[in-house]
Formats: sequence, C-alpha cells, structure tokens
Amino acid sequence: MRDHFNREINYLRLSVTDLCNLRCAYCMPAEGVVKRAHADILRVEEIGEIVRACAACGITKVRLTGGEPLVRRGIVDICRLAAATEGIREVCMTTNGVLLPEYAQKLRDAGLRRVNISLDSLNPETYRGVSRRDELSAAERGLEAALGAGFDAVKVNAVLMAGINDGEIAKLAALTRRGVDVRFIELMPVGERAAWNREHFLENSAVLKALPELIPAGAEGVATYYRLPSASGRVGLISPVSAHFCPDCNRIRVTSDGKLKPCLHAKAEINLRGLRGAALEETVRAAIGQKPERHALERGVSESGRNMNEIGG
Repeated sequence: MRDHFNREINYLRLSVTDLCNLRCAYCMPAEGVVKRAHADILRVEEIGEIVRACAACGITKVRLTGGEPLVRRGIVDICRLAAATEGIREVCMTTNGVLLPEYAQKLRDAGLRRVNISLDSLNPETYRGVSRRDELSAAERGLEAALGAGFDAVKVNAVLMAGINDGEIAKLAALTRRGVDVRFIELMPVGERAAWNREHFLENSAVLKALPELIPAGAEGVATYYRLPSASGRVGLISPVSAHFCPDCNRIRVTSDGKLKPCLHAKAEINLRGLRGAALEETVRAAIGQKPERHALERGVSESGRNMNEIGG
C-alpha cells in the first residue's frame, strides 16, 4: 500500500512490551517504568489479528521490538504466529541480546529470520554507565548465540554519543570482520533523550572521520553502508537528525498497548484495540493515510510524547 506521498509502506515495527531488563539512559528512566496491567497489553491473539490486518494492507516485514521483546512471555509463540501469517515474508527482532543465549535457536526455529542487537559499548564500564546494568558479558554471549543460530543476518546497533562511546567507533566497527553489520545511529531527542545535554549529540559523519579507510557500499532502507577493507560485514550509518530519510520511510509502528503510530516522531496515535476483521483493516489503511511527509525532528525535538521503550525501539 502507498501513502499520500507515494511511499510504499511495507514494514511494521511491532512492540510486544514496554518493559526491559536494562535501563539505558537515553531510552527510559533509571527507575524503569510503571508496569501496566496485564489487560492493558496486547494479547497474543490481538497481535495475530493486527499482523493479519497489516499484511492485508501490504505489510510484508514485521520487526518485533520492545522495551526488550525477550522479556515478553510467549515471545517464541508470537514469533511463530507472525512468521506463519499469509503475506509476511520476513520476521525480525531488535533485542539487547542479554537473553539470546536462551532464546536464539528457539526463535530461529520459530521463523525469525534476522536479529539486530543493541550494543552501544564493548567497554564494561561504559556499557554499565549507559545501560545502568552490568550485563555486557551476557550481551556478548547473546551475540555469539545469534551468530551460531543460523539467522540470515545479524546486525549490531550502536547509538553514537559524544563523550560516551565515540572513542569506540573503530572497536565496534571491527565486529564487521566477523560478518556482522554494525550500524551507528544518531542520538534522537525523544523521550528521556530530549532532556539530555545536546553536547552528547554527534553526527554520523564522525564515523567517516574516525574510519577514513571505509569504502562506500550503497544504501539499504534507512542506512547508508560502507565496508572496511577485507571485512565481510558492513558499517552502516543511520542519520535521522543530520540527514532526514523521511522520503524513503516505509514503516509504521504499533505500540504494546495497541496504538498505531504512522510516524515515530509525531503525536498521532490510532487505537487498534477492540477492532477485528474488516474494521481493523480499514483502520490500518486510514492510519497509513495519516503518515506525515516529514517528521518533527526538523524542529529540533520529537513530538512523539513517549519514551522509546513505550513506542518500540
């Protein structure tokens, strides 16, 4: 399905929980979030109905997100359900990797094709400072488990933060020598991040300066890719602040409490709960029609009204 600006919308980012076993400083408050009542979170059956309705509207790719999707009870069943939906060609996940040693093979067997691991630092002290948890070794074991599970692709996502992890650009990029794509993402002023001192923001051009040997390797989705000489993986730059990719945006988001967000940084949220069949499909189509041409970051701050863990990272 195409929106009013002739963009083909074929990608759903589906949050299955707003809870997380980390407390990343740019994503959620140190004390975590108030746990929602069980009835306030989408049931597995509702998730199935939403995925089917989105597939009927042209969605072919589903990414399961959170919070941390692996803390959601029944996550393997959710993955299997999404993968079995007619019209869905690919099911992926973004995770912090901490629980992947337990879940990687189960998810692959359930139909998960690709996994992105959020890993902002390989330095234990820095990782602890950002995530407010001492889980780097678990995340590294999770990366190993993902590499061994036979996924079609494993990627590492690192939020680039000046004065925090910018000294690790080369170290993180070196993971591409293991066949992993490493993508550097600009810090976005959304939720907890909106209050951060802007001195922590760093344009992705810093990666090119730190790694002048990078060789251009084209673009894919919202990322521009490069390669280190002799590396089989790629270095990706995702630049939502310095280089808006809105004209190529192909996604919608559904939060764990059942709100469809046509744009990450817009206020608009369309309720999907309580809808079924044709009514649900019609609402999804109408929501895609509300997708704005450009996001609010051009005005300096997100208008999303939620933290990233509440939207789906």
